[in-house]
Amino acid sequence: MTKRLFLSVATLFFTFVGSMYGCGNTSKNNPLNNNSNTTETMNQTTPLNPDKPLETAIFAGGCFWGVQYYFEKAKGVTNTVVGYIGGHVANPSYEDVCSHTSGHYEAIKVTYDPSITSYEAMAKLFFDIHDPTQTNGQGPDIGEQYMSVVFYANDTQKQIAQKLIDQLTKKGMKIATQLKPATTFYPAENYHQHHYDHEGTTPYCHHFVDKFN
Repeated sequence: MTKRLFLSVATLFFTFVGSMYGCGNTSKNNPLNNNSNTTETMNQTTPLNPDKPLETAIFAGGCFWGVQYYFEKAKGVTNTVVGYIGGHVANPSYEDVCSHTSGHYEAIKVTYDPSITSYEAMAKLFFDIHDPTQTNGQGPDIGEQYMSVVFYANDTQKQIAQKLIDQLTKKGMKIATQLKPATTFYPAENYHQHHYDHEGTTPYCHHFVDKFN
């Protein structure tokens, strides 16, 4: 729960600011803490096949920093945005989510080109980069906002996710991942976007493990 005590050692500024906004510190004096989340800039490229427009997928699998680290590098992905979904408060801030009063999950919205990849490939990657059997969070990050959830946009996505869960269950895994219909996705504050790229480090609680072969 204290995984965000320091954001950056790159500059004194980010070291100072980073020490102020972990889940254990919700100071409203932090200049980066505000209720207006970042504008969701998709930066979408033109699909290779114009008959297949870009599609999106939303997953929650623990700290969204680590989830984004892997998805933004995946083949066919054109954009990723981390944010909050599933709660009952409009335009939640990071402090709202950490307070466990808004009901939101940390999640990622992935935009991908179906001419290059597929929803099933995106969902498999999701299961491969986190522990879908953990019931109370992900790794050392404990709490509702870190739980494993597939937020499906339609019945096709739901069926694909369920098929993958069934495959893992047959392998002996007790899958805790929930399937929920997608609701409003709120992009997180700017300082949460592409965290590990800015830090030049790697995730501490997400690792790629091929679970389907």
